[in-house]
Amino acid sequence: MLRDYLPAIVFMVLGGLVGALFSVLNGISGRRTRPNRNRSAPYECGLPSEVQRGFRFGISFYLIAMLFILFDIEVIFLYPIAVQLRAFGGFALGETVTFVLLLMIAFVYVWRRGALEWN
Repeated sequence: MLRDYLPAIVFMVLGGLVGALFSVLNGISGRRTRPNRNRSAPYECGLPSEVQRGFRFGISFYLIAMLFILFDIEVIFLYPIAVQLRAFGGFALGETVTFVLLLMIAFVYVWRRGALEWN
């Protein structure tokens, strides 16, 4: 039983050792700088952030993010069927077509409701 897991265990141990070695080397050879206000300021893509501490995102931001995640995950479920469609047969094709139709109905519903409009 251990023989089956030995490569994975060795891989995890070596990965941990390499990570620990890099951390120790960084602590030894890295520059030491004192934190100041400019270095501690948040930034995005190399530019200072214009978002203030009390800023709140609108509900449309979260709605679009959730819709993106939902549709993205649903498309991921189509990949295994597309790869092995011949092995699954006609039933899987019918189920996939039904799934895509329901997905398109949901997309049209969300679109018609105006959830994709950015204000």
